[in-house]
Amino acid sequence: MTSTVTSRWAPTTVALLTLAWVVAVLATLWWWFGIGLAGWADQHSGQPSRSAGREAARATLVLALVAVGGPILVAVAAFTGRLVRTGAVYLAVAIVLGALVAPVAADAYRTQNPR
Repeated sequence: MTSTVTSRWAPTTVALLTLAWVVAVLATLWWWFGIGLAGWADQHSGQPSRSAGREAARATLVLALVAVGGPILVAVAAFTGRLVRTGAVYLAVAIVLGALVAPVAADAYRTQNPR
């Protein structure tokens, strides 16, 4: 009985978490794009520019966290719902994204917290 109940909620939960992850990544990319446009406008306005570098570094760190944390959360939900192959795929996606985003996040962290 428990596995039947688990198998009922698991696909829906995985689908909704995937949708939430994609929306969160798109929202963070939109925020990052807005910071870039504001920096570009400050550069060409002739007025003293604000510090967009630190804000862009913060947005990059948030993007890295959302990009890697989302698939991990979906993988945990999939494994909990006994969707082993789905969980393995999302875990592999998280590992690949983590490897790709690690150097960018490290540079953003150094920009955010200079020594």
